[in-house]
Formats: sequence, C-alpha cells, structure tokens
Amino acid sequence: MSIANNLKNIKKEIDSLSVALIAVSKTKPNADILEAYQAGQRIFGENQVQELSQKHNTLPKDIEWHLIGHLQSNKVKYIAPFISLIHSVDSLKLLKEINKEGAKNKRKINCLLQIYIADEDTKYGLGFDEAIELLSHPDYQQMQHIRIVGLMGIATNTDKQSQLKEEFYELKTFFKGIKQSFFKNDAGFKEISMGMSADYKLAIEQGSTMVRIGSHIFGNRDYKPE
Repeated sequence: MSIANNLKNIKKEIDSLSVALIAVSKTKPNADILEAYQAGQRIFGENQVQELSQKHNTLPKDIEWHLIGHLQSNKVKYIAPFISLIHSVDSLKLLKEINKEGAKNKRKINCLLQIYIADEDTKYGLGFDEAIELLSHPDYQQMQHIRIVGLMGIATNTDKQSQLKEEFYELKTFFKGIKQSFFKNDAGFKEISMGMSADYKLAIEQGSTMVRIGSHIFGNRDYKPE
C-alpha cells in the first residue's frame, strides 16, 4: 500500500478525535516525505539533529518539524531557528540551552517535558519528582524564550496491553496534576504526546493528543545516506 493510502487510513481513524499525527520520517528519503506531504501531511518528526536540519533546508518551508529523539544541549543551536516542537526535554540544563537559543533567534520555542514511564533502562525522561522539581525551579520560572505545552512519554516495548495501558494512564494522570499545579490558567499546556505505530490506538484511548507514527506510514525500509 502507498504512503498516501497509509496516511489516509490512519487519518480516517484519528481525524474526528482531535489527535495530531506526527509522521516519523527519520531515516526516510526526501521522496517519501514529499509523497506524504503531497497527500496533505504537514507535521514530521525526526530524532537526529543533523538529518533534521538537512531535511528542513531542502523540503517545503511550511512543514512543521518536531524533534522527537534525545537532544544534546550542544546541538540545540542547529534547530532553534525553525523547530516547531521539541518533544524530548529531559533536564533543566537542556531547557536552559533551548531558552538561550530561543533568545538569540528572538522566538519562543515550544517544548514538551519527556516523562519516564517505561519499564526499560534504555529510555530517557524525567521522573515525576524531577519534573515537579524542574517546574518549581527559579531558573525555569525566569525563562522567557521557551513555552512548555505538555508532556511526552514512550511506553515499554511490549505486547502486554495491560502494561501499556497502565503506563499511558500514569502519564495522563500526571499531566492532569501538572496542569492543575503549574499551568492552571495556561490554555497552551494541553498536549500529551504518547503512542507510536504499535500502540497508538491504546494511547489515544488513554488521552493522547499527539501520536508519533512511522512504520505504519512509511514502512520499515531504512534509508542510509551515503
């Protein structure tokens, strides 16, 4: 099935649910991204800064680029001028760097706090207590060039539906608490980015507002640039 048809089928499922679709285009060639673009997709997610920057430079300028992978502080400067949303803020140090680069580029950069919800050591993210500590920190409260618009989480890579459901539920519950405590009067704090190709339907059931889908759109073929 074509990329366009894959997109059509997924959008048919989620369009009525007010859920944003991030097409995860990491490792995919520009031709595949353009096929999705021509089918109406405008939000794409990448996890490598260099690849993201190259694609931004060569593809249509009305694409909204999301950084969904782990971000090192020393690479923020390369995406700060154009990035639409950074999903993976996992430390105050990183947030400080994003704020600094936002100031240089005279813009506010939208961010999600990545929360650790998986039962896997390989995943990044803030613990619940760490996220509260970050939001309570005076340095964060003085930042003028970032905007935290929600939370992101990556569930455990498992087929156990009960475990996935519990992890997504935990993130949604934590989101509600953070909203009440820190963003009660901020209508912009509204996003919960959770769910990928294998588990996005369950994530939506548990309250996801953004799903990150790659293989269900583009297939599993990797593109290795020379």
